[in-house]
Amino acid sequence: MSPTRPRVTALASLAATVLVIALAATGCGDNGGDRANGQNSGSGADSSGGGNSGGKNGSPVPKLSWKTCDAPTAAQGAGKAPGRAWQCAKLPVPLDHSKPDGEKTDLALIRSKATDPSRRIGSLVFNFGGPGASGVAALPALADGYAALHARYDLVSFDPRGVGESAGVRCQNDKELDAAYQVDGTPDDDAELRQTLATNKAYIDACAKNSGKVLPYVDTISAARDLDRIRAALGDSRLHYFGISYGTELGGVYAHLFPKNVGRTVLDAVVDPTQDTVQGDLGQTKGFQLALDDYLKDCASAGAAGSGGRCPTLDEITTLLKDLDSRPLPTSQGRKLTQDEATNGIATALYSKDTWKYLTAGLQEARVKGTGNTLLLLFDSMAGRSPDGRYNNLQAANRAISCADSEERYDVDDVRRLLPEFKEASPVFGESAAWSLLSCTGWPVKGKWKTPEVSAEGAAPILVVGNAGDPATPVAGAANMATMLGKGVGVRLTVKGEGHGTYGVDACATKTMDAAFLDGRLPADGTTCP
Repeated sequence: MSPTRPRVTALASLAATVLVIALAATGCGDNGGDRANGQNSGSGADSSGGGNSGGKNGSPVPKLSWKTCDAPTAAQGAGKAPGRAWQCAKLPVPLDHSKPDGEKTDLALIRSKATDPSRRIGSLVFNFGGPGASGVAALPALADGYAALHARYDLVSFDPRGVGESAGVRCQNDKELDAAYQVDGTPDDDAELRQTLATNKAYIDACAKNSGKVLPYVDTISAARDLDRIRAALGDSRLHYFGISYGTELGGVYAHLFPKNVGRTVLDAVVDPTQDTVQGDLGQTKGFQLALDDYLKDCASAGAAGSGGRCPTLDEITTLLKDLDSRPLPTSQGRKLTQDEATNGIATALYSKDTWKYLTAGLQEARVKGTGNTLLLLFDSMAGRSPDGRYNNLQAANRAISCADSEERYDVDDVRRLLPEFKEASPVFGESAAWSLLSCTGWPVKGKWKTPEVSAEGAAPILVVGNAGDPATPVAGAANMATMLGKGVGVRLTVKGEGHGTYGVDACATKTMDAAFLDGRLPADGTTCP
């Protein structure tokens, strides 16, 4: 089963934070060893006072009732309550936006008011990606990194529909998921193929049984309409928005639907809106291979100093994965590390340069000790599995939203036809990526598009940021997003760095994004950092 390598994933810094905590707690990991040019972003200094209009959504938006936040639920990823600086609310929105007065579903929201209220600009709404990441859980965990923005903005995020506590999609239970992830997702013979297809069908049937009511309505267009209702409920005339990873696709769709409501907006780690599913997955496969190659070069040049042992080679990694296909490694949890889990664990570590050292440690552990503890923890981070064995709904929501969006459905013949191209793109990730094309096969809901519509004529300028070494959203996606947004709207910034996302990682990019949000100034289109 290969549903754990989603087309797009959550913000890398969040994953890195979770990994560092988890690896430290279990004793794994370190085994021994510029200027803006004055272009205005469109909105004024104070965007409050937008009223309660629902805009194109029709019915009036109710007033939000904020209260002290509870701890994140298991569906959101669990954890401690965020503290007194944070407030939570529920916003009812139409389940079906074509029926604004029909059945409602609640969106979970969180905010922390601007720390310098005398200089407050308005609300800044975050989407951290996935699709499937809980903004209610993520924003407090990451807020320290947004201190400069927090001074002048109320920081706001939400669980998009189908995510966390916003009618979160439920599919299989924890034990069923543990068992499903042990099934070989890259079948080598007819028996393995039958088991893979049966596992995929069981998962989809469980989604339909447990969440069939919401599955038709978790698409990105519906989520973008929710964003506009959030804007109205916050009292803002324009939406100031920070979208990361999948959040960039959501932001592009929002700009298309509501160009006149676009405020100060930054899209970081950009999903390519011109690519269909195969093109996107193939591009991501190449991106992960590029990131792996960069990791191997960096590790070799540093001599694996402080990273837990001798640097691996690409041949050693491919040999390890081949051996795992028939001989999974034992772990201290009593679970086996399978080939799929190791492949996804390796991919997880490539999202941030901060976690490269854990990849070295995990590969060293597997080669020398013959155990898979570190690689399994890396996999669990991507799969949304906590140390106590509970899964959040990240992967269920990821698949539900992806399948509600994409109209494309592939069969085994398609996969076999495409396998050589995927394998050529990456000897490590190609096979898994190709078989993951079956994720939406048999899904009970038809998708909306081959590619999203993001043209936004009349919108305020939007800063679009791409990182040269991004594995999950290759840098070409930022250029294509800027072009598709339209002339005078998309403003492209390219960062020469590693990892998924640049804010708080690259000083030049962070300074440029801060200028866009705080001063309404954008760089010249085509600017490069550093």
